[in-house]
Amino acid sequence: MGFSRDTFYRYRELANEGGFEALIEKTRRKPNRKNRVSEEVEAAIIRMAIEQPAMSQVRVANELLKQGTHISAAGVRCVWLRNNLQTFKQRIKALEEKVASEGLILTEAQVVALERKKDDDEAMGEIETEHPGYLGSQDTFYVGTIKGVGRIYQQTFVDTYSKVAAAKLYTGKTPLTAADLLNDRVLPLFESKGITLQRVLTDRGTEYCGRHDEHAYQLFLAVNDIDHTRTKVKSPQTNGICERFHRTILQEFYQVAFRKKLYETLDAIQEDLDSWISDYNEKRTHQGKMCCGRTPMETFDDGINIWKDKNIDHRAA
Repeated sequence: MGFSRDTFYRYRELANEGGFEALIEKTRRKPNRKNRVSEEVEAAIIRMAIEQPAMSQVRVANELLKQGTHISAAGVRCVWLRNNLQTFKQRIKALEEKVASEGLILTEAQVVALERKKDDDEAMGEIETEHPGYLGSQDTFYVGTIKGVGRIYQQTFVDTYSKVAAAKLYTGKTPLTAADLLNDRVLPLFESKGITLQRVLTDRGTEYCGRHDEHAYQLFLAVNDIDHTRTKVKSPQTNGICERFHRTILQEFYQVAFRKKLYETLDAIQEDLDSWISDYNEKRTHQGKMCCGRTPMETFDDGINIWKDKNIDHRAA
């Protein structure tokens, strides 16, 4: 029958005594409110979580002990769990909501915590971006080696707001190739839309970093008034937008194209790559934070008005 004889007789006895309702499983876990901390202590823990969001539960317990309130670190965490404050991000979110609703003046500790969250977000690939051209992400992708062509590297650029991408293939990775992508593909696109590129995020590779007065890429950025931001050391996820695009282009283009066609020249690969990039920007829907199901180019065009509102020089003209 699927269960033991002992279980059968136990169920039958329950049914005879209490009917079918007695067979319904009832949870034994009921909160014992007598063991909870007082409302005053809970309010003090919540207040400290917002005032000092970077503090751990152990330190909060120690700080409250100095004030005469006795509670364990586990007790602090229980209060955090009941109020959705158990992680640093949740406590920062609560702080931001309180500042927005009450217009509070931040303390130095709160400012430091907010800056730490911003740095952590960037390290995990969460980039602050407000409009097209606000920040571009650039990286080098090793495509592979083809007989008769040699090593092939792809210079990649992705606008972090709209996810519009540009890519060009080279047989080496040098400062000149990194600058050439911007000069040949990226800046002409932005100029055709009537906006400018303000900042570029790259890793610390030699094709992007060097002496400002000698390095070709650095000189190109200076001439075009583009700020340069570098990723955190040993944190490739900081440039996660480009890394995710590389995975997409590998799966949807290279792994398919190299099985369908035998390439003999770099120009032949570039021609098919340009066709795929055009479809990616203009036809393929994107689930990014700003795209929300639109194509990257639609997101780019819709964001131009935001750029115009924020650009002082454009408004003055």
